[in-house]
Amino acid sequence: MKVEKRGQQRGFTLIEMLVVLVLISLLAGLVGPKLFNKVGSSKTKVASAQIELFSSALNTYRLDVGDYPTTEQGLPALMSAPGSAVGWDGPYLAKDVPADPWGKAYMYKLKDNGDFALYTLGKDGKEGGTGENEDIGVF
Repeated sequence: MKVEKRGQQRGFTLIEMLVVLVLISLLAGLVGPKLFNKVGSSKTKVASAQIELFSSALNTYRLDVGDYPTTEQGLPALMSAPGSAVGWDGPYLAKDVPADPWGKAYMYKLKDNGDFALYTLGKDGKEGGTGENEDIGVF
C-alpha cells in the first residue's frame, strides 16, 4: 500500500509540458501545410462541379426556350423568366446562382455560333494561370 504525504500534489513537471508542446508544434508544422494545399484543390473541384451543374441547367433552358440566354440576360435567366423567353419552364436551379469559391461572379457569354462560354477566372481573377489561378469552365 502506497501512502502519499499530505500536501504533496501530483501533476506534470515543466519539462514534461515543454516536451508535449514541442511535439505538438512539430506535428502542426508538418501536417498543416499539407492540409492547406488541399483547400485550394477542393475549391477548384467545387468550381468545376458548379459549372457542370449550370451547363446542364442551361441546356435544359435551351430545350424549353429554343436558345441559350443572351449575354445580357446571363445566368439569372435560369431563375426567373426573361421577358422574351417563350416556353420558359423554370426555375432551372434549386437556389440562386452562387459566387465562385473565391467570391467572384461566374462569367457567362453567348457566343456568335449560338453556344455559350461559362467560366471562372480562378483565385487571381485574371485570365490564364495554373493551380488555383487556373481558368475553369466551358469556353
